[in-house]
Amino acid sequence: MGPFQPFNWFRSRQAQARCRTALSSQTSLDAAVQEVSAVLGKGSADLALVFVSSHFASDLPRLLPLLQATLHAEHWLGCIVGGVVGTDRNGEAHELEQTPALSVTLLNLPGAVLQPFAVDTNQLPDLDGSNEQWQQWLGLDPSQLRSLVVLIDPTSSGITDLISGLDYAFPSAPCLGGIAAPHAAPHGSLLQGQNVASGVVGLAIGGDWTLEPAVAQGCKPIGPVFAIEQAERNVLLELSHDQKRNTPVECLQRVLAELNEDEREAVKDSLFLGVERQALLMGPSGTPEPRSAFLVRNLIGVDPRNGAVAVAERIRVGQNVQFQLREADASRQEARQLLCDARDRCGEEPHFGLLFACLGRGEGLYGCPDGDVAIARSVIPDLPIAGAFCNGEVGPLAGSTHLHGYTACWGLLRHAPLAISEVDPNA
Repeated sequence: MGPFQPFNWFRSRQAQARCRTALSSQTSLDAAVQEVSAVLGKGSADLALVFVSSHFASDLPRLLPLLQATLHAEHWLGCIVGGVVGTDRNGEAHELEQTPALSVTLLNLPGAVLQPFAVDTNQLPDLDGSNEQWQQWLGLDPSQLRSLVVLIDPTSSGITDLISGLDYAFPSAPCLGGIAAPHAAPHGSLLQGQNVASGVVGLAIGGDWTLEPAVAQGCKPIGPVFAIEQAERNVLLELSHDQKRNTPVECLQRVLAELNEDEREAVKDSLFLGVERQALLMGPSGTPEPRSAFLVRNLIGVDPRNGAVAVAERIRVGQNVQFQLREADASRQEARQLLCDARDRCGEEPHFGLLFACLGRGEGLYGCPDGDVAIARSVIPDLPIAGAFCNGEVGPLAGSTHLHGYTACWGLLRHAPLAISEVDPNA
């Protein structure tokens, strides 16, 4: 039997959780706003999520006033994106790439604590300072925070340090988001409240609600796991396997020799390196358990003189690495399994699915439209979905948050009331 929470019970009699979604592919902003407003109807909401394609970049300052003339929400959050993910009036989820589109989601979340934030990344707190400095800089109460959504303007600096700072400030809160689409208009790419913004905007979610993450990197491992024997910064100099040491190029040649013809063809533009990350994460028994995962990163150069390979990640001696091949079937299988696991962790049907996907996914990866949302719907058939194709995706892996590429970062919004002892340790 769950904990008795009289205030939540009373609140539930007054208000029910609700998710309303709308998607438009009208070519004019006014027509798109009119269409989504007609679908969403009247009634206020706690949160409005807005994703609009870069085709409407010059019109962005008009978007929130147009929407807010007919739609009412306490908090507004969104951005310009490279492709729009949304759910239409028929309840069908779609990924609209390279076409004008507008997606709006209205969420009523009884018992939620929502804290918006907006910061400039040009002056970040010191990562060697206290985590309270980061919490105060963001203006967020950690006791009322369980997960984070973060949207980043493409002109922002210090993005990697920002993500590290969010982890430092709120180590137990999954953080999901992405980098908005660039554009030539003389304003930012982000939407918050009534404003168009640059820098970083976001929302902390707490109270009775949280996001369950699922981060699908879209690759399958090829070849054995190698240990790093020599490295400098982001350059691999020597690897080992089965007590044999070789240059990274020699190791890769051995891996390629064992691939079939189709895999060798795919390697020409779909080869990556996974760098192992290890962490202690809470297991089903409630005790910390060691977990590991491979963070997929681009290979950015080869030195034929010494067989060294450069990778887009700082590496160190003692870490493990494994070559990775990006392809559609592996991506489908991985995404489906991760979403199944996330659904099971939710305990009950998620209320909403938030997706931040790489511009390199979609039809370019799957060869057909609606690739990632179709996978999600195969796992959770009626899940309302919205989100964005981004220039970089933010999501957790092995206990830490990272900036990804080629990734689908999912957040399943779930109702998960805290026990009284979790709300008040002295109760």
